Amino acid sequence: MSGAVEYFQYVLAPQMLIGLVLGIAVILVALGLTIIFGLLDVINMSHGEFYALGAFIAVALGTIGLPFWLLLIFVPLVMLPIGYIVERGLIQRVFHTSERHVTTLLLTFGLGLVLEDTFGLVFGPNPYKPDIPIAGGVEAFGIFLPSYRLFLIVIGGAIIAAVAFMVYRTRLGAMVRAAAYDRHMAASLGVPVQHVYAGAFAFGVALAGLAGVLLAPIYSVFPTMGRDFILIAFTVVIVGGMGSIAGVVVAGLVLTQVQAIVSLYISPVWSDPIVFGIMVAMLMVRPQGLFGRLGHG
Repeated sequence: MSGAVEYFQYVLAPQMLIGLVLGIAVILVALGLTIIFGLLDVINMSHGEFYALGAFIAVALGTIGLPFWLLLIFVPLVMLPIGYIVERGLIQRVFHTSERHVTTLLLTFGLGLVLEDTFGLVFGPNPYKPDIPIAGGVEAFGIFLPSYRLFLIVIGGAIIAAVAFMVYRTRLGAMVRAAAYDRHMAASLGVPVQHVYAGAFAFGVALAGLAGVLLAPIYSVFPTMGRDFILIAFTVVIVGGMGSIAGVVVAGLVLTQVQAIVSLYISPVWSDPIVFGIMVAMLMVRPQGLFGRLGHG
């Protein structure tokens, strides 16, 4: 029995903690992605680059002395107008075309390539590693928890709860869900649908930027960082249900634990293929995902 306890304490539990931290990280990126899809019905292929943009803005402002705690507030505020301008200036121009799904996908894919190349030109190819803002760690039940990763779990949970509360328990959230469910009916009831669309897109972009600030000290900052995270974020959104906040949370936590366990018992090489295989199986068995769409709760 003592051997099993020690194995759990020193091998399995730390690996599950790694999966939990990655799960929170992926959920923070996927939240904005699923809100944008749930309202606009737009698959934003540049979402990973907005995540990277938030991280690069934090790096640039950090080098001139802005503290990390101020960046957590300032970067999302900067990202809000960026997202609003992108939606009004680009997405809305092709949104009402007959082939809008393909057009917006290609448009945002191209925007992502432009942003990624711009990061490389401005910041160079080498990764930046911001300082960990909270040093040290704590020990609980014999497991050492780095303080910043513990902070990330707590603040990530708080952000997820705040977003869910805003979407499902406020008047603004009701307007968002009304526009998601039936934009024409919402417009007839006086909801400013076009501004709600732009605001939702901007909010999703701001969430991606905030995730970039929070995750930069753990995963470093480099031009292609968005590409690495967006694959697992899309997988989480598809498995959880496109547009569902609950689905993103459940799928994010489960799939990253699967990655952690597979890495421990089989090989890290197999973690991504197995997770992507789960996504393919979900699309075949239940295409709408676990929890459906934002507009339907």
